[in-house]
Amino acid sequence: MKIQHLLLATLALSIYAGCKDDQSDAKIYAVNEKSSKIEWKGSAPDHFHVGSFVVQGHLTVDKGGRVNGGDFKIPIASIQNYDLPDEQKEQLLTHLKSPDFFNIAIHPHAEFHITEAGPYQSDDPDAAEDANYLISGSFTMIGQTHQISFPASITIEGAQLIARASFKLNRLKWGMTSYNDPEEPLYLLPDVEIKLKIMSDTGQDK
Repeated sequence: MKIQHLLLATLALSIYAGCKDDQSDAKIYAVNEKSSKIEWKGSAPDHFHVGSFVVQGHLTVDKGGRVNGGDFKIPIASIQNYDLPDEQKEQLLTHLKSPDFFNIAIHPHAEFHITEAGPYQSDDPDAAEDANYLISGSFTMIGQTHQISFPASITIEGAQLIARASFKLNRLKWGMTSYNDPEEPLYLLPDVEIKLKIMSDTGQDK
């Protein structure tokens, strides 16, 4: 019995040590909010507007240097517009925060949780240059959660992780259905163009 207990204890210690080594080799890369952003482009048939959001969160990387997870939060109040003069800009941003669009009083954040990060090999012209990952996960906006996938270019340069992606989101899928009638004076196209630029702080051991 003593030998069995000794063997079991040795096995348990070995498993614990192995898990500890795996965790110590994994890293968490927190988003640097000052150098990261999510850019958007919303279009009508005859014009468009562009702007950005702040992004918060982190990516996780395994001991082999491969991205294997991440969680992000997008504060809707951070929305910016790039193309309008100040007075019109404030009118647009106020409208985008209203129940017609993001309904910020009830849904102040959008969120994205990565569920899978695999290799990407394709010639999609809309993909980020040098895309090497296919990122999949659950995206929550105005109270609805749906799965999305998009190609991304993710590299680790020294102690910093850099991620870029370009893709389209169909706003109708999340219930953002205002101005969706082509026969009305103002008609907005369903797809919103998204560009991600994520720059991390120095990776920390997990």
